[in-house]
Amino acid sequence: PEDQLLVTGVLRRTFSAPTAVAGLVVLLAFIVMAVLAPWVSPHDPVTPNLLSRLSPPSWAGGDARFFLGSDHLGRDIFSRLIYGTRVALLVGFVGVVMAATIGISLGLAAGYFGGTVDNVIMRMVDIFYCLPYLAIMIIIGSMMDAMRMDTYVRLIVMMAALGVMGWVAVARLVRGQILSLREQEYMIAAEATGIRVKDRIFRHLIPNVMPQLIVFATMGIGSVILTESTLSFLGLGVKHPLATWGTIINSVSSASAMAHYAFIWIPVGLLICLTVIAFNFVGDGLRDAYDPKSRR
Repeated sequence: PEDQLLVTGVLRRTFSAPTAVAGLVVLLAFIVMAVLAPWVSPHDPVTPNLLSRLSPPSWAGGDARFFLGSDHLGRDIFSRLIYGTRVALLVGFVGVVMAATIGISLGLAAGYFGGTVDNVIMRMVDIFYCLPYLAIMIIIGSMMDAMRMDTYVRLIVMMAALGVMGWVAVARLVRGQILSLREQEYMIAAEATGIRVKDRIFRHLIPNVMPQLIVFATMGIGSVILTESTLSFLGLGVKHPLATWGTIINSVSSASAMAHYAFIWIPVGLLICLTVIAFNFVGDGLRDAYDPKSRR
């Protein structure tokens, strides 16, 4: 009953924040669009049509078949945006889940067991914090190019790399929470009564850390999506035949192309900004809902 009341209160406070509601509506719309992509997409996002290349949007006097115009290979931009949503959300969710899994495991071990375990894990965290995140991802992308890696294998490797490079903040967050919770009276009582370590961790510690992790993960998805789009724009991310937001912008990467074909990159840029802002709004709403001090 207490857990149900907590969840109900969090949901009520979250839905009372207009920005959080707006973010949820936008994200739900993107998720529905990604799931229904084969049915709502008017054209094949991969098949080229050179006779219709670089057509302006239909509402700007271009080919009536292309609502947002076509790219340099005659592919429908609107269809590629829809399919690109699939890749962006997949990479964002999988990357954050992997980072959270690694971070929670190591953070729990460091905070609960302490001593040598804590020192070793924290030194690993320090090493990872010193690594240039974006530079490492660029190196990995270049290595995949040199190996001529299959597109779908490349996607899996990229998600794994984003997860491995993103766990350190989760580990530090979890470790700090566990160090605080471990000294609480109910944990001392649980240890005195002989409750197994596994039960103490999974029944008493993890549930108390989950609110902070949910907020962190929600705001982290937007960052992962932004990184994936950056790598794809640089030509080091997901490749053909998968359509991604970054590769759409990459098709007009020169200054002159951007000036003449703004209808190609502006919708993608707006979509990326809208997605990241929506995740941040939801994360802010959840943070305020879980933290009574931030409520007015």
